[in-house]
Amino acid sequence: MNKKLILWSLTIALGGFLFGLDTAVISGAEQTIQKLWNLSNTMHGFAISIALYGTVIGAMFGGVIADAIGRKKSSFWVGLLFFISAAGSALAPDVYTFMVMRFIGGLCIGASSVVSPLYIAEIAPPNKRGFLVALFQFNIVFGILIAFVSNYFFQGTGENDWRWMLGVVGIPSLFFMMLTLMVSESPRWLILNRNDIEGAKRTLNQIDPASAEQTLQAILKSKDEKKTSATFFSKTYSWPILLAFMFAFFNQVSGINAIIYFAPRIFEMTGLAKSTALLSTAGIGVINLIFTMLGLSLIDRVGRKTLMYIGSFGYIISLGLIAFAFQREAFEGMTFFVFMFIASHAIGQGAVIWVFIGEIFPNAVRASGQAFGGF
Repeated sequence: MNKKLILWSLTIALGGFLFGLDTAVISGAEQTIQKLWNLSNTMHGFAISIALYGTVIGAMFGGVIADAIGRKKSSFWVGLLFFISAAGSALAPDVYTFMVMRFIGGLCIGASSVVSPLYIAEIAPPNKRGFLVALFQFNIVFGILIAFVSNYFFQGTGENDWRWMLGVVGIPSLFFMMLTLMVSESPRWLILNRNDIEGAKRTLNQIDPASAEQTLQAILKSKDEKKTSATFFSKTYSWPILLAFMFAFFNQVSGINAIIYFAPRIFEMTGLAKSTALLSTAGIGVINLIFTMLGLSLIDRVGRKTLMYIGSFGYIISLGLIAFAFQREAFEGMTFFVFMFIASHAIGQGAVIWVFIGEIFPNAVRASGQAFGGF
């Protein structure tokens, strides 16, 4: 593959790294936060999950923003707001300031879940799209792993260790923000939204000179299709909308966020000491990364559907074992059961979801489709 294609895809996929890092760092801080501000269980649950409310709104409007100002500028602003959220959360003097800052971080997570896969899908050739778009998911799980490892090393360093856990997100946020300045805008956006055919041609020539003209003509054809296309929420797109909704819905109700947010607490409930629980949580990140890499290596060879079958059966078995263990209050093998669930998610839903949502919608409504799936 062309070096520019790899470089730009990896750069924008770093939005996924921030996604995963910001999502998972809270797992090491949430118990301290509850004690520090004497939060009830209800208030605590709301304070920890408020980032998800921001994620919903960020995903809802991510496609609109990406179409209005471009994929490149959108990514830059995502990086900047991630930095503000990280610094603000780390320095928060009270729970309300903390929630505002975590909400901003959630907006960034939602927006990045739309903008990053969309950009990569638009610059990637069809035969490499599965692998390149799945780099976004790889970066999410890599970010989760780094968050868990970072939390393990920061815990016990002082009464403000939780602030360092949250503030560390600011460093890669600045790095990502600067890197986005070096990528070119999506050629598809340049043509469809700015009618900049020459700019698009220059970008396509940098990606792959041999296929640049053919790709340009395909984009121009899709521009004509966009003029005559139906509105997004119409009978024309009802089937891909239904599939995207069901796919993304079950991705969330699998319980993956409960494990990511509260893994140390879950392991402590099974009788592990706090430091051992944090170490086991880091193991979740390692398993997540390994099986995501396996999914990436298979996605363009065995197909999306086969990986979904593997992951779905893994869900059923692992979640059944976890539920049975808690029902009996007998926790032998619990760490293995949780690892099995994470592996099933990583190779199935985790590896496939962003590729599937990016591919299932035609070019004319791809941004709207990506936003809908993320939402």
